[in-house]
Amino acid sequence: MSLFPTYLTKNLEQQKKREIPREYGIDFKTGQLTGKIVEGKEAIQVWIWLALQIPRYRFFIYSWDYGNEYESFIGKIRSEEYIRSEAKRMTEECLLINENIQSISDFEVSKKDGILAISFTVNTIYGSISFLEEKILNMV
Repeated sequence: MSLFPTYLTKNLEQQKKREIPREYGIDFKTGQLTGKIVEGKEAIQVWIWLALQIPRYRFFIYSWDYGNEYESFIGKIRSEEYIRSEAKRMTEECLLINENIQSISDFEVSKKDGILAISFTVNTIYGSISFLEEKILNMV
C-alpha cells in the first residue's frame, strides 16, 4: 500500500523520464522548413539555430529566457575584449537553458566590417555540434 494514490506516483515516474527532443527540420541556409521532423541531435541543432535567430524580449510569444541579446552591441563602441566576453556570456545564457545542452566550448569571436562572427561547439547529451553564427550588427 502506498502513501500516494497510484496515479500520482506513475505521473512522477513519467516526468523523470527524459523525452527525446523533436523539432521541425530547417534548412539553415535559407531558413525554410524542410517538411521533415528531426529528433535527437538534429532537433537540438534546430533549437540552437532558432534561439540564435530570435532577439530576446522582442516577441511576446517567446519566454524572456529564450533568444539572444546580441542587438545590444549595435551602434556602440566597445573594445574587442568586452565584445568577446559579453558575446560568450550572452551565448551561454541563450543556450544553457536547454536541459539537453551540457556546455559550450571552443568559443571564438571576431568583429569585422560591422559583422560579429561567433563560432563555438555545443556539447549535448547526444554529442557535439559545431556552430558558426554571423550577425550583421553595424557595430561602430
